[in-house]
Amino acid sequence: MTRKQWLKISGMSCAACSAKIERKLNKLEGVIAASVNLASEKAFIEYDSSKIKVSDLIRAIEALGYSAEKAEEVTADKEKEQREQEIKRLKREFVISALLSSPLIMAMVLTLINLDLPFLHNEYFQMIAATPVQFITGFRFYRNAYYALKAKNASMDVLIAMGTTAAYFLSIYNTFSEPVKEGTMMKELYFEASAVIITLIILGKYLEAAAKGKTSEAIKKLMGLQAKTARIIRDGSEIDIPIEEVEAGDIVVVRPGEKVPVDGIITEGASSVDESMLTGESLPVDKKGGDTVTGATINKFGTFKFRATKVGKETALSRIIGMVEEAQGSKAPIQKIADQVSGVFVPVVVVIAIATFLIWHLAAGNFSMGIISAVAVLVIACPCALGLATPTAIMVGTGKGAENGILIKGGEHLETAYKLNVVVLDKTGTITKGKPEVTDIISLGSLGEDELLRLAAITEKPSEHPLGAAIYEHGKDKFGNLPDPSAFEAIPGRGVKAEVEGRTIYIGTRKLMADSGIGLGDADETIARLEEEGKTVMLMASDSLLSAVIAVADTLKENSKEAIEDLKKMGIEVYMITGDNKRTANAIAAKVGISNVLAEVLPENKAEEVEKLKKLGKVVGMVGDGINDAPALATADIGIAIGTGTDVAIEAADITLIRGDLRTIPMAIRLSRKTMNKIKQNVFWAFIYNILGIPFAAFGMLNPIIAGGAMAFSSVSVVANSLSLKAFRPDRSK
Repeated sequence: MTRKQWLKISGMSCAACSAKIERKLNKLEGVIAASVNLASEKAFIEYDSSKIKVSDLIRAIEALGYSAEKAEEVTADKEKEQREQEIKRLKREFVISALLSSPLIMAMVLTLINLDLPFLHNEYFQMIAATPVQFITGFRFYRNAYYALKAKNASMDVLIAMGTTAAYFLSIYNTFSEPVKEGTMMKELYFEASAVIITLIILGKYLEAAAKGKTSEAIKKLMGLQAKTARIIRDGSEIDIPIEEVEAGDIVVVRPGEKVPVDGIITEGASSVDESMLTGESLPVDKKGGDTVTGATINKFGTFKFRATKVGKETALSRIIGMVEEAQGSKAPIQKIADQVSGVFVPVVVVIAIATFLIWHLAAGNFSMGIISAVAVLVIACPCALGLATPTAIMVGTGKGAENGILIKGGEHLETAYKLNVVVLDKTGTITKGKPEVTDIISLGSLGEDELLRLAAITEKPSEHPLGAAIYEHGKDKFGNLPDPSAFEAIPGRGVKAEVEGRTIYIGTRKLMADSGIGLGDADETIARLEEEGKTVMLMASDSLLSAVIAVADTLKENSKEAIEDLKKMGIEVYMITGDNKRTANAIAAKVGISNVLAEVLPENKAEEVEKLKKLGKVVGMVGDGINDAPALATADIGIAIGTGTDVAIEAADITLIRGDLRTIPMAIRLSRKTMNKIKQNVFWAFIYNILGIPFAAFGMLNPIIAGGAMAFSSVSVVANSLSLKAFRPDRSK
């Protein structure tokens, strides 16, 4: 049986670490796919539970020298505590290392200005100051390097351990064997290089850990929206229990000013509920018996009781948090380049460092310069920034999206969204509100308007189509409760057929009438007039005779036109797809400024229309909200579901717009473009440090201390650049 598991991993230091764990997991029998994210420190594994257990996965990771545990067992508070402990530990190590390294730096500076301070320049003092930094503060590098080499891999820790150890032991050798050269103040020592490199890298790790904590703030904010307790009725009494203990079916009491703890349906009372966390709408929504309420929304005025329907991980907020977590742990295709490079980078750098040493030693006859140049090569080439370049930007970008009601399922969708040049919008429920109302009932026979409405409402009572529901609701409002038809048949894309009071009633399209052998007579003119007004026209027949024309109008969403104009300004072609006839479709499209109209498209053919656009070389985004949109959403390069729509559509989509506001479509694309720009900048900077730094280091033109500082700064700069996304406003055109 195929299962999915998230694991929290501790101890990774660079892209080579995450690549190593990923390779190991993917080689295990029973693992279908595994992906490891350095920035989020998580692994996502899809596996066959009949062949391998989660405990086996954890043991495989631990065998490489890292620690792992089930992500669901790491609570937000525990994760926060672990991160804070790591930050405190790094800060403490940095302070101690900085205090011990400072005299060594001062000695080096005094040497450069030819000022002798015997105490600082004493080789034994320098050795005593450098040794704790090398083997106590730097122990983490030795430990991680040991596990890496044991697993026949190489990582940043291998480079750091090799480089600093070479500088340290060269200094030890010179301390005890080499005399002070004439005209110099001290022996040729490099204790300051090894100590300061470790100190700077620890500083970089400290700043990186502090910054990485900010990349997941969106998750923390979402979790902070949850209520902590719920007031439920048990054995006739009201009791307060932790939200985790609420069960489906419990009756929950919510008083004014309190948060709704879980999702449910109101059974008693009425109120106004602030749903802005979900919909973005600032005005409270009136709620009464039978209405649904969502966990984490705020009750404003009245007291009400509701029956819990979705609890724990099933609530809307928990599902949103889950989607964001999954997105933040995912990889974008561009990261594959970094992973491939990281996999071979460290061994190549070691070869370059050895070659550098041999050339300096054998060709130039300078052993010390060979060692120091090789150390500089090893240190400047550490691939830390490379592993952080993509995941940090994805974490901040997807988090920023969640704050704006845009749920992006993964890094690959974020990368694809920025390439979109066509957006296809479903009409009903996307451009329009999806709540049509009956506007006209025009009799074409002997039956009066009221009788036609009554028969039509009974016919449409079992219908699930929005147009049918509009007719039924209109009839119910006028006549009250209506009986069920004695027989009912839904004909997809055409209409319905029912038996009502001995009559055979048809309601639907021209196609339905033609298929049923019913002529339209002189109704064409009436139909044309209504369709030119942008109304959807349905034909009603009774016993094979056309009886009426029923017109239904669906109101446009307030921001549809603005969103479509915004997309066009961004250079994106906009299409509208609908089952309506061409005349009605064109009338509605004209109101919102769409010139590309795909009309009279049956639900099952929507995916085919999307495929046709893709074959023209277009990168297509499909936006919809209904069950019949799911195939088209899955076919498109990017499927975008309106969050107010069905679960099926949301499941099939790559991006979900929680608020149902079309303006979030250009926002999502802008966010994608901005995030991809950040990723490209990060990858550029990560590579440029190595590409430019290695030759300088090999030619002896780069001090190892400068190399260590540059390497540490590269990681911090990448994370800081990603964090700058937090200031981006996707609702503003840029």
